[in-house]
Amino acid sequence: MPAFDAHKPPEIDLIEDCVHCGFCLPTCPTYVLWNEEMDSPRGRIVLMSEGLQEDSVLSDTMVGHFDNCLGCMACVTACPSGVRYDLLIEDTRQQVERQHPRTPRERLLRRALFSTFPYPGRLRATIPLIVAFRRSGLARRAQQSRIVDRVPLLRTLAELAPPVRLRDMLRRLPAVTKAAGEKRGTVGFLQGCVQRAYFGDVNAATVAVLAAEGFEVHAPRAPRCCGALGLHAGQEEDSLPLAKATIEAFEGYDHVVVNAAGCGSAIKDYGHLLRDDPEWSERAAALAARARDVHELLASVAPRAKRHPVELTVAYHDACHLAHAQDIRAQPRQLLRAIPGLELVEPAEWELCCGSAGIYNLTRPEAARQLGERKADNLLATGAAAIAAANPGCTLQIAAHLERKGRPLPLVHPMQLLAQSIAGGTGCGRRRWRRLRRR
Repeated sequence: MPAFDAHKPPEIDLIEDCVHCGFCLPTCPTYVLWNEEMDSPRGRIVLMSEGLQEDSVLSDTMVGHFDNCLGCMACVTACPSGVRYDLLIEDTRQQVERQHPRTPRERLLRRALFSTFPYPGRLRATIPLIVAFRRSGLARRAQQSRIVDRVPLLRTLAELAPPVRLRDMLRRLPAVTKAAGEKRGTVGFLQGCVQRAYFGDVNAATVAVLAAEGFEVHAPRAPRCCGALGLHAGQEEDSLPLAKATIEAFEGYDHVVVNAAGCGSAIKDYGHLLRDDPEWSERAAALAARARDVHELLASVAPRAKRHPVELTVAYHDACHLAHAQDIRAQPRQLLRAIPGLELVEPAEWELCCGSAGIYNLTRPEAARQLGERKADNLLATGAAAIAAANPGCTLQIAAHLERKGRPLPLVHPMQLLAQSIAGGTGCGRRRWRRLRRR
């Protein structure tokens, strides 16, 4: 018997597309860190091929190399042969989670993460604790503690506490927001789980911009999560019901619009996820075809709302599941450059992941720390006064490492900058964005 079972193993045709040229190597974060062939995309593809062979074994070593992958998909962007590593690693991770026995510590950590993050209500219940943790000074003391420093997971949890307010527990989006002026279309807006609970300002700004640009926005409370976190970690059993609920909630709209990179990537993969389900495969593929990242949608139409000046120098951070998994790189820059007074600057090594990668910074905290420091250094080197990032995980990861270096900068979603510009611009400049970051 092969190491992989017969339920959606990585497809041999996709594996054989790889010609082992090595173009992926300098863009792969783990290869850049360790210079280890088996921790590169082409090395992992070799391991996937081995897993399909008779008498192969899903060993701890093999699983370790798969687990080391951030799933950032920079290799997909770099590959001249068009290898769909994204689909390969997705199927491989499902094999690992079904067949490889995790240690008690790994099982406990994953159970805690997947029992919390995909549930907005449970996340909101943590807000008073996070606020108290920050206001009491415990967050600062934890960062300076040598004891915490010896336990990378504890340090990461302390540093990633989001800048929430107590009012965020009660904040809700209206179910329907009417379009300003002549209606261009009706879209369903995915509120997300982490985005909804911890980044309500981003969702509100996104809806405001869409409405100002002529879209009627429907923001249903269900589904609670699109399944992205579980899907990207191989948790098929958890992600399938959430994917089906998302399809049911949004298949009646012109588009399902997403403002979090990981969620958009997951929805666009629904056709692959449900390819073997006769009842859902066509519906999944149809919704995937109508999924739009908010930057993608807005850049495809002529701007309607007047932009006012926002006097700010902004470094744009490419979220991996936006730039690599969805091939959306020009559109956010196009929207930001259209804001009068805003200067957009580019960091070095834009293609390298910041180390957040879903739950990666919790399951592989040391590697994530090295990548986070590298990303923070590159962003600081731009001299920007603020950073724009379109994924909540990236925002928390980068903020933590800027804070660690003693050089915090405001981190905002591009939609917040657009909403500010449409609403009347600044006057406020750097001071306002500092206040926004402290929230």
